[in-house]
Amino acid sequence: MKQTLFKISAFAVIMLLHGQATAEDANTWYQDGQEALAAAKKLQPNTRKARNVILFVGDGMGVSTVTAARILEGQLQGRDGERNKLAFEKLPYLALSKTYSANQQTSDSASTITAIVTGVKTNGGVISVDQRVRHEEKDGNKVDAARLKSILELAEQHGRSTGVISTARITHATPAATYAHTSARDWESDNNIPAGSRVKDIALQLVDNFGPGGIGDGIEVVLGGGRSRFLPDTVDDPENAGQKGERRDGRNLVQEYADKFGAAFVWNQAQFDAIDPASTKRLLGLFERSHMQYEHDRPNDPGKEPSLAAMTEKAIDILKKNPEGYFLLVEAGRIDHGHHANNAYRALTETIALSDAVKKTLEKVNLDDTLVIVTADHSHTMTIGGYPERGNPILGKVKVDGKLSKAADGNPYTTLTYANGKGYAATSEGHAPRGGRIEDLSNIDTAHPDFHQEVTVPLGGETHGAEEVEIFAGGPNAHLFQGIQEQHYIFHVMKDAFGF
Repeated sequence: MKQTLFKISAFAVIMLLHGQATAEDANTWYQDGQEALAAAKKLQPNTRKARNVILFVGDGMGVSTVTAARILEGQLQGRDGERNKLAFEKLPYLALSKTYSANQQTSDSASTITAIVTGVKTNGGVISVDQRVRHEEKDGNKVDAARLKSILELAEQHGRSTGVISTARITHATPAATYAHTSARDWESDNNIPAGSRVKDIALQLVDNFGPGGIGDGIEVVLGGGRSRFLPDTVDDPENAGQKGERRDGRNLVQEYADKFGAAFVWNQAQFDAIDPASTKRLLGLFERSHMQYEHDRPNDPGKEPSLAAMTEKAIDILKKNPEGYFLLVEAGRIDHGHHANNAYRALTETIALSDAVKKTLEKVNLDDTLVIVTADHSHTMTIGGYPERGNPILGKVKVDGKLSKAADGNPYTTLTYANGKGYAATSEGHAPRGGRIEDLSNIDTAHPDFHQEVTVPLGGETHGAEEVEIFAGGPNAHLFQGIQEQHYIFHVMKDAFGF
């Protein structure tokens, strides 16, 4: 009994270290509730038309991802993780989004982002075309007939400036859905198009679908990865010695974009930093041949890369010069990739990077005239389990009363696990598909960036999850996000906010 009285939890240590020696009591929670109620009563719907709409998409950012990232951010900063809030959690309105597609119970990113940016659910694997189109349909006429107009294309038609940012390839499903229409999300360059297909590749559409003979006057800001999809196979990559582009048609789309739209082109941090938004009308930045680096790995990139927050900030500074306003999509694309690898550390730190981008945005914009939405396209199978004590490291092993909790096999287990995937690996390389309890984790650093969580079902890669995801919102029309909504509802709120 005496030992129990004098035990000190990890949470208590945090509280003491940060001058919060007063323990929580019933009054703490009661006052929290009263303050939250008072704040809620002050909310007034903003029914103005939006000058600007900024849509943040955390690819694969399910509810458990938000919860774990919230706790991790607080713990990394030496604060109470459980009571921490990510920047977008401070937005006043919240709804849930049903993520199934026209033909999938558990959806992929192509169909889910199509719903978000066009207002129509469609089939898995296709981008911004309706469900009449079969996956990998080669008939270009059928694809063109089924085109769905995106919110970005509507913004272009109405004289707004537009921008697309992603930490994935800019030709990947989420950014591509704003400007391209295709029957196959993987047809990112002409090198991916099969023989006999008359469907334009995604990179080509970024140039050909806009300007004279197309929609609007071209996207003002494009920042992300995927450089190889834009360069011909005869041109050297500017960063990776000995490597060239992959296009077989001889078209240098980087040069074409710069020439057609009068855009500056950058591929590294120094060039990006040198761009003055006040004198720059258009900007194309492609910082990697494929996806951009994970936030954790970004400092080690040879050419250096801007953060998601820095890209978002510069994009806003360029786009805001248009008195008519702008539409901007910002995707944290690599949350999804971390989860697919069962690597919770990278998935969660990518989520924190998204929060940083939202924080920077909320410092720069006025929610009186700017609708800010933060959501996800789908979830993943990561779970938060066991009965870890308050303040226990979210990436650590479950502890109760300061002692490791043991599974039925006598070994400790982590708070975060996955339902499926390749499973446990202590390093980033060489793990094969395997599931179950395969190693005693007692002496394994489960918080290491290269640790891959255990799984229940062994698969070649972890899959998406099918449960609802959150929609956080503030600004004009934000009050319309309430209850459980179909995912394509998001488009209709954005379109109405603009007054299109």
